[in-house]
Amino acid sequence: MNNNKKRLAILGATGSIGTQALEVVAAHPHLFEVEVLSAHGNANLLIEQAIAYKPNAVVITDETKYAQVKEALASYPVKVFAGSAALMQIVAWESIDLVLGAILGFAGLESILAAIDAGKTIALANKETLVVAGELVMQRAAEKGVRIIPVDSEHSAIYQCLAGEYQGTIDKVILTASGGPFLGRKPNYLVNVKASHALQHPNWTMGAKISIDSATLMNKGLEVIEAKWLFGLKNEQMEVIVHPQSIIHSLVQFTDGSLKAQLGLPDMKLPIQYALTYPNRLANNFKKFDFKDYSKFTFEQPDYKTFRNLAIAKEALYKAGNAPCVLNAANEVVVAAFLQNKVGFLEMSEMIEKTMERVTFIEHPTLDDYRQTDADARKYTTEFLKKSQLSIY
Repeated sequence: MNNNKKRLAILGATGSIGTQALEVVAAHPHLFEVEVLSAHGNANLLIEQAIAYKPNAVVITDETKYAQVKEALASYPVKVFAGSAALMQIVAWESIDLVLGAILGFAGLESILAAIDAGKTIALANKETLVVAGELVMQRAAEKGVRIIPVDSEHSAIYQCLAGEYQGTIDKVILTASGGPFLGRKPNYLVNVKASHALQHPNWTMGAKISIDSATLMNKGLEVIEAKWLFGLKNEQMEVIVHPQSIIHSLVQFTDGSLKAQLGLPDMKLPIQYALTYPNRLANNFKKFDFKDYSKFTFEQPDYKTFRNLAIAKEALYKAGNAPCVLNAANEVVVAAFLQNKVGFLEMSEMIEKTMERVTFIEHPTLDDYRQTDADARKYTTEFLKKSQLSIY
């Protein structure tokens, strides 16, 4: 092994971010060594990735798939582990330089905390980690001296805009939203849309869950909460603007009125590469932005009344405590139901609001409180779905 290579643990390797991260690795084999790959249930793709990249170890957190992965990799020099507990132990291995956290949802929280406790540099694509437990995560990262580099395009943009700037000079950050596939649509249209419509994002190629979140604008609400913790911002220092072209990925306004923006084509491989190679910038063969292809950029205010999820997320932001954890859990449940056409597009917001009213509020939650909050919120949301004769089961 070339000891100058950066050794990576890619958590959530079979998802959209994980697969694109491996494309970046493949393009720069002299810079990266894949040490660990993990997946939850996509055993077939994990096996393919393990054969192609020959990591030291793979982890399949769905323990029912362990035998399949173990048998398929028996003739390869790859260790095979199963379960979330194994993953939390493995991210602490000394042979890992950087952990890319791309596990979807609440499930990604504890492995990131374990990596932070082990002092690993984190490239964070799992926004839910900071949505659910941002204060706890960032406090622990500060105590351990761990750098967290954002992978989300919006947060990567802000991170780049803040390079060389002082925290006290930030006036506000402006997160851009594409508006998703239903930009400009009203409730009388949205009441009839199905998952297949919502998955058709006009600009980005993403996984199913984040595509639905983008269509409801919940994704932007989650990103605002993430930005608060990632950049140490006050609630009033964050703004959302709709930018349908998705070229300006976010902006920072400073106290003197100056604005910095980061621009680029909508391609997640660029912020992934930036996070993996930080603080360096590498040449690549990605298609580059050209002003000749864009006659204008447009901006508009979000429609908070129609896309209520953004307003609900803002309420959770200001309420703080375990409210964002409730928001995230309820949203994960309703999105799973919507993807199966078992709940309506507009009904998702209703279910989330009902759940947030039901779960006990905790102002200063512990990790155990977050676990219980997540479980309670999922239980109540599922109950509301069943009462609507729209069970997710």
